[in-house]
Amino acid sequence: MTRLILTWALNSFALFLVMKLVPGIQIDRFQDLLAGALVIGLLNAFLRPVIILLTLPVTVLTLGLFTLVINGLIFYLAATLVHGFRVSGFATAFVAALLFSLFSFLLSMFVRRD
Repeated sequence: MTRLILTWALNSFALFLVMKLVPGIQIDRFQDLLAGALVIGLLNAFLRPVIILLTLPVTVLTLGLFTLVINGLIFYLAATLVHGFRVSGFATAFVAALLFSLFSFLLSMFVRRD
């Protein structure tokens, strides 16, 4: 349970960094930041595999690059679901999803695995 909360906190920090670096992303309150990180995590856990399975021919045809578009769509969808989390457009969501993935990967490297 503590590992799940630690991962959520690290993803929240990654979302905070993305918000500060990418123009066009606004988060009103700290609670919206936490909710945004939670929604992104839930969408990545439950919806992303279904979308990847449905778009498998396109993903294979583009040698996996279409998954970057899926990541941008997930980020944009999370922004529409959380009230105080706004993204100005899909291009902004695409860049933000790339940075969010990079930051969360780098931050997760600091978490010790059992």
